[in-house]
Amino acid sequence: MSTDRLAGETPPGQEAAPGTAEARTPDEAAGPGDAAAPEGAAAPGEEATGREEGTEAAGAEASGAEAGVAAAGAETGVPSAAAESAAPASGAETGAPASGVETADPGAANGSPASSPETGTPSAGAESAAPVSGAETAAPGAAKGTPSSGSAKATADALAAAVRAVESGERSAASFFNDAPRPASPAAPAAQPAKAAPQGGQQGGPTGPGPEVTRQRTAQETGGPARPDGPEGGATGPAAAAAPAATGPAPAPRPAVRALPGVEGVRQVLAAGGAPETLAEQTAEVLGERAAEALSEDPWLLLQVPGVRPEQADGFARALLGPACGPGDERRAQALVGWLLEQAALAGHSALEAAALRAALAQRSVPDPDDALQAAIGDGAVLVFQDAIDEPGGRARPATGDEEEEQPVRILLGLDRFAMAEESVADGLARLLNTFEAVAEPTRDTASEEADGATADGPAADETTADGDAQVTDGDTPGESAPATDTPTDHDTAPRPARPSAAAWEAVAAAAPSPSAAELIRAAAHSGLVAHTGAEAARAEPAALIAAARSLGLRAFGATHTENGRRRLAAHLTGSTPDATATGSPDPATAAVTVSGLLSGREGPGRDADGALALDLLVVLDAPQLDLETAALLVESLTDGTRLVLSGDPGVLWSAGPGRLFADLLAARFCPQVASRTPDFGPIGELVSGIGIGELSQVEAPGKEVVIVPVRDAGEAVHRTVQLVADSVPRAFGVPADHTQVITVGHGGAAGTRALNAALKERLNPGPGRFGGFDPGDRVAYAPDPGRTVPGTVTGADAAGLHLDCDGSAVVVAREQVGTGAVRHGWALTAHQAAGARWPAAVVVLPGDATGGLTRAWVYTAFSRGERHLSVVQGADQALARAVAEVPVKERTTRLRSLLQQSAQSGEEPTAAD
Repeated sequence: MSTDRLAGETPPGQEAAPGTAEARTPDEAAGPGDAAAPEGAAAPGEEATGREEGTEAAGAEASGAEAGVAAAGAETGVPSAAAESAAPASGAETGAPASGVETADPGAANGSPASSPETGTPSAGAESAAPVSGAETAAPGAAKGTPSSGSAKATADALAAAVRAVESGERSAASFFNDAPRPASPAAPAAQPAKAAPQGGQQGGPTGPGPEVTRQRTAQETGGPARPDGPEGGATGPAAAAAPAATGPAPAPRPAVRALPGVEGVRQVLAAGGAPETLAEQTAEVLGERAAEALSEDPWLLLQVPGVRPEQADGFARALLGPACGPGDERRAQALVGWLLEQAALAGHSALEAAALRAALAQRSVPDPDDALQAAIGDGAVLVFQDAIDEPGGRARPATGDEEEEQPVRILLGLDRFAMAEESVADGLARLLNTFEAVAEPTRDTASEEADGATADGPAADETTADGDAQVTDGDTPGESAPATDTPTDHDTAPRPARPSAAAWEAVAAAAPSPSAAELIRAAAHSGLVAHTGAEAARAEPAALIAAARSLGLRAFGATHTENGRRRLAAHLTGSTPDATATGSPDPATAAVTVSGLLSGREGPGRDADGALALDLLVVLDAPQLDLETAALLVESLTDGTRLVLSGDPGVLWSAGPGRLFADLLAARFCPQVASRTPDFGPIGELVSGIGIGELSQVEAPGKEVVIVPVRDAGEAVHRTVQLVADSVPRAFGVPADHTQVITVGHGGAAGTRALNAALKERLNPGPGRFGGFDPGDRVAYAPDPGRTVPGTVTGADAAGLHLDCDGSAVVVAREQVGTGAVRHGWALTAHQAAGARWPAAVVVLPGDATGGLTRAWVYTAFSRGERHLSVVQGADQALARAVAEVPVKERTTRLRSLLQQSAQSGEEPTAAD
């Protein structure tokens, strides 16, 4: 490893810039100093680091709120890490911080404590509130303020009391879920029928086909409450009596605004509240056709518009409601509950612990967080789950009927769409595993002698085995005779799936290019779901599996996260079957697709008559980048019996969206796992491999494959980065500037993507920015969907929008999208945006004011993006080594692992007992 310094320069002492927002992580709770900050004020590095784990990878700030909602120049795209993402440092039942939840209240004069331990100071009456058995039958959606609101209120109080009783240890979790529910009182019609979707509890294992997960589940099916239904009785302690005083009915809005219909009405209401009228179209899209009326009645609905922050919604509400507006307004509390859970999802959480959410509400000046959660639960806006706490061995203890030994649980709260996605993924993976038809065992020598005398009416599977043995040696498709074993039931244009024999699979495994590839082929032959782990060099193994499966007559495809990854997979496939063109076989590169292209139908085999993807084997590379909702859609698109292989590098960053699917699948040990033994070679591979095990060591780089560039401050970091991209790397390695990618910790700050892109544009493609700040020739990062970044180059602009060339495909981005931040300059990206792609050269910038965003996974991801050369602009000093050694990842709260474990236990040990 070499060190590049300016002439005559000595190694400078490198210190992190103190007091900057970039140096904070989402796991840090905001202190009183944060709470006293002016409303809307943003630190220079506000968005830089904390969002790296979950939101900045969406590629843009996702909202037109930058046009003026923020006061004092606050940026209103993806909420900032320092001000928005700081979760309570304590207060969670298990002690794990819930990063990604905004807990600071910039508008509060005194600030609230940064933590509130679950066993510390519960609200008045919490200790005396009598737990009510059968709490799982509370009525969903009972309207507040109606004659039936008293019953709904008692229901919510009872459920909250039950939650607190479980958390404090007063009662066991099983007592609330096993007791027979009392008859429920008639419930008022649900205010939002769409929310009556299944609310499966955490313990509900997948039991049926994926498409059926949207049905209503009972507590007996799920092992936890679905949506609370109303039991008789309720909490009788002081908390229940005091709740109405804390969140009494708010006075009616000022009658000054009579909203017009449509977008014009929304624009009128926004103007009356002092919000920018440019938000009108986005607000109307989010809130629906009655957006103006709804916004007039409840100004805090503005929080549902991406990018709007609570202090901005508070100011809007004050302008509309006048002195009647206060922090204890029930509408404000309900909006904050949903907003906090949405922010948690942006940081990767699919649910939050109850204590963390209560503490976050308290720091947002909600007078009675317990009452706010009761109301949200009673209205069905928030779902309650019990999640088993792992034992030291790493697996959840199987459920037993012994009440004396209760399994410890934690109480989680979440939004229904993420709960449904997690359960859909768990159900779908279990379905693929359980509906897989095992291939026949290979026929041995003694058995083949007996087979010679077999009767003519022997099993068709035996004939397939014999055919397979005869055809494997000449490279044909031994599975071609398989259709004779199954009578076709339809007349689709798609051919019937081939069913190669075990002998055929063994033959192609023996011909695999490496032992790890052979192991993967054998695992896929005998299981409907396989997890494969490995670094960049190991991508050749899934390619070998795809090539082998296609040689056996199977419809096999590989899907990647990015177009860059698709091209690399296509190169491996072409290398695996070099004689495909000569023999007249289809181009093997056509088997490589992107996940987005496969699901949309732009790439791949298309869908059959039933709407399922027309394939027999799917290998998903870059599996760590799969978020829950994309994974749910993908798994539901696979028909029963399809083989699914999830392959990826467990050391890279998790998905930009909520969840950690690949990590949860590996931790649950739900399916066969194949760990590649193929290492990444070269100095960069050696460096990254060490980082993966927590060691940052110096490596020998005789060809300057790895160069460390020490810098003293962020300004020098930007200067040296521009020098490397424009001069040093092209001169030393022949890599042009447009093939070198800069990667930094976050978007904000003095050395974030904004500052770096501005400096790089000035040097590499100066121009006035005639179209939304862009000029022809600018490198850009386009985010067509949250969590997916497509690199491209601006080719022009007209009335239709901004014209881009994205990996050879022409794309037109509408003016409105450009204005909301869907396109940003792309010379510099974050590590999340760069995940799934590689470049000939990479320059990683580590400014001293962004050390709080560093983790081992971040460093591993950033350092592994360069193929031939890696330059590290090092201003983090010892914080880099500490992050690699001591901070593996930023944890996420999810339920998928427990769902998978419960599914496996219910299948393997239906009557297990300790």
